[in-house]
Amino acid sequence: MDISTGSIFYEIALLVLLAAGVGFIGLLLRQPLVVAFIAVGVLAGPDALGLVSSVEFIETLSQISIAVLLFLVGLKLDVSLVRNLGKVAVATGLGQVGFTAFFGFLICLALGMDMITSIYISVALTFSSTIIIVKLLSDKQEIGALHGKIALGFLIVQDIFVVLAMVTLSAIGVGMSDDTGGAWEVLQVFLGGAAMVGAVILFIRYIADPLLGQVARSPELMVIFAVGWAASLAALGDFLGFGKELGGLLAGVSLASTGFRDAIGSRLASLRDFLLLFFFINLGAALQLSTLGDQIGPAIVLSLFVLIGNPLIVLAIMGFMGYRKRTGFLAGLTVAQISEFSLIFMAMGITIGHVGGEAMGLVTLVGLVTIAISVYMITWSHKLFEICEPWLGMFERRKAFRETADTDGEVEARGHDFVVFGLGRYGCRIGARLQEKGYNVLGIDFDPAALANWRRMGMEATYGDATDPEFVAHLDLSGVQAVVSAVPRDRGALTEADPQLALLHGLRSVNYRGRVFLSVQKVAEADELLDQGASVVLKPFDDAADYAVRQLIKAEEREAEA
Repeated sequence: MDISTGSIFYEIALLVLLAAGVGFIGLLLRQPLVVAFIAVGVLAGPDALGLVSSVEFIETLSQISIAVLLFLVGLKLDVSLVRNLGKVAVATGLGQVGFTAFFGFLICLALGMDMITSIYISVALTFSSTIIIVKLLSDKQEIGALHGKIALGFLIVQDIFVVLAMVTLSAIGVGMSDDTGGAWEVLQVFLGGAAMVGAVILFIRYIADPLLGQVARSPELMVIFAVGWAASLAALGDFLGFGKELGGLLAGVSLASTGFRDAIGSRLASLRDFLLLFFFINLGAALQLSTLGDQIGPAIVLSLFVLIGNPLIVLAIMGFMGYRKRTGFLAGLTVAQISEFSLIFMAMGITIGHVGGEAMGLVTLVGLVTIAISVYMITWSHKLFEICEPWLGMFERRKAFRETADTDGEVEARGHDFVVFGLGRYGCRIGARLQEKGYNVLGIDFDPAALANWRRMGMEATYGDATDPEFVAHLDLSGVQAVVSAVPRDRGALTEADPQLALLHGLRSVNYRGRVFLSVQKVAEADELLDQGASVVLKPFDDAADYAVRQLIKAEEREAEA
């Protein structure tokens, strides 16, 4: 059958297959799906392969994807979570948003854009991709690190700004939607919105928890309910006139305070990724490649602004607030890209009639460049810091009091029998066993929560990082029998500095003569570390399996003797 006859089934099958192929290439290049999806949209558009003919159907799927995406954003906006945001998250988030919007606006004006287009593009540049950042930090096992927690905090601030920006656009759209309705038309919409918000508040207070408690008895039903709830409130929001986007967002907020928030979010993540494909296909179908050539120059300028300016302002704010340049640098790299929300925001502007397709094309190009490059910047963040460190001294106070305060009075390693780097579950177990045997153990980690947990066990701890050669160089290891590293090896990067090797090199540079015990998760890594000078390589999974087998054999032998 000829696909050109308009068969939606064959068209969708071909588009999904194309997305899988492009996505696989993106995987090989270590790129997130967002980049692959944008590329699919451009390839499938009328100026390339021309695969999109069922425009209305794909546009409907695109609208559903936006409703689901904003539903998931709403799920994160638990009132108690927002209320407990730290000062650094609020200051850094607002500072980055304000800096990017203001200077982005000036850059756009300098590039010859009109004021309205400059406002839209500068606001679009302020959004960073939570999906990409969380994925990369999780892969690097840095989601619980100090810079990871700070990054998640100011991402929540950005999400709140996204909401406010879209509320503003919806209000503008309401005011322009009907020239004959005037103020009464606007008033009706706001009254309807207020009634919907009131109903959501009542739902949260009296219905959400008991209803979800019953629905959650079937995980499959919980997913169906969540999608239905998101789509229903999005449709209601559209009917009342303030847009599907805010309706979907309210649906998420209505379930954010329940104990099932995380379960719903994790189960809908794959559906969100699948539906977002059609948003980007719909976007690509509307792009005119012939006009993108004129946007390459402005796209390069704005991309450099996002890639360099955003990290620098985060670094400056965190340095002023008393954090070390290393923490500020690693946190700052997480905002060196724009988000899928930037494109949704621009799409809303096109719908209202404020901006044209050229502005959308420009923001799309900036998104492709910044997302693609920032992935590598975050992946190789520690190596990048080593390169940039000589020029970052201006961003650090003489005393980084925020982080030195985390040590509860800094202690030296001198006088301790063992020093344990990495105070996760494995490191804590090692420390507890050594303490039971009568040894004096010092714990070292860069996660304040891990340090606090270690101290609750009755042992001394200090703030530090195995990959920071400056820290290791200033650590007095006189009399220490052995250094133990329980820091997980980074599995998210190909050439990122390995914490085990970095610690070995740091110890070697200070001529440490004691024994060094390093942990690995893969047996293949052991030989390399032994060749580099490790005394013993610990294999937690293999060691646990060996112990379990010994216990099983002993149990069988006792059974046989009985």
